[in-house]
Amino acid sequence: MPHPKAQTLGSKEVKVTEQREKEVEVQVGGEGSEAQAEIVEQEEEGTEEVAAVEKEAEERRDELEKLRKELEEAKAQAAEYLDGWQRTQAEFSNYKKRQEAERAQVTTLANATLLRKLLPIVDDFERAATTLPDSLMQLTWCEGVFLIKHKLDAILESEGVKPIETEGQMFDPRYHEAVTYEEAQGHDDGQIIGEVQRGYTLGEWVLRPALVRVAKAPAVPESEPPKE
Repeated sequence: MPHPKAQTLGSKEVKVTEQREKEVEVQVGGEGSEAQAEIVEQEEEGTEEVAAVEKEAEERRDELEKLRKELEEAKAQAAEYLDGWQRTQAEFSNYKKRQEAERAQVTTLANATLLRKLLPIVDDFERAATTLPDSLMQLTWCEGVFLIKHKLDAILESEGVKPIETEGQMFDPRYHEAVTYEEAQGHDDGQIIGEVQRGYTLGEWVLRPALVRVAKAPAVPESEPPKE
């Protein structure tokens, strides 16, 4: 039979052991709660960080979209400015061309007015050359006169004045002025058969049309009525 004192000691040891186990369970349970709380806290912090990152990303996207729109607007404005500048350049270039063309036209008209006044003098020289007898053409003073004519012809040629061709040409109202229409053998209807006065051009301008005689088709004889 065990000793009573030994039983008492055994009971105390059991109680101490149970108490320690409870303390260990409490301690373990407390540590588990703390760990779980820490995990929850970390998850909450992670969620907050994710939300913050998503918010920042959204802000960045909005900022990028704003910058993209501003860039598109800047490009459109730059294209508008470039188009306006190009139109202005083209208009200015056309204006300069018009001014140059107008100045050239004014110069041509001024020259044409002066040169046209010289044409009657040229006509007088031409008539003198065709009417003077050969005996007078050999005289020194006649040679001097026609030397002046040659110089005048050279001046007109240097200014771009050219005689209008008439011999064998078809009548052209832009360059010719008909004095008469005549029936002429060996000539087509509307063909020039003679020059009355020489015409001249200055570039594209007609200083004076040539006065010409023009051939016309012969009249068709009327048929005689049949005899009874």
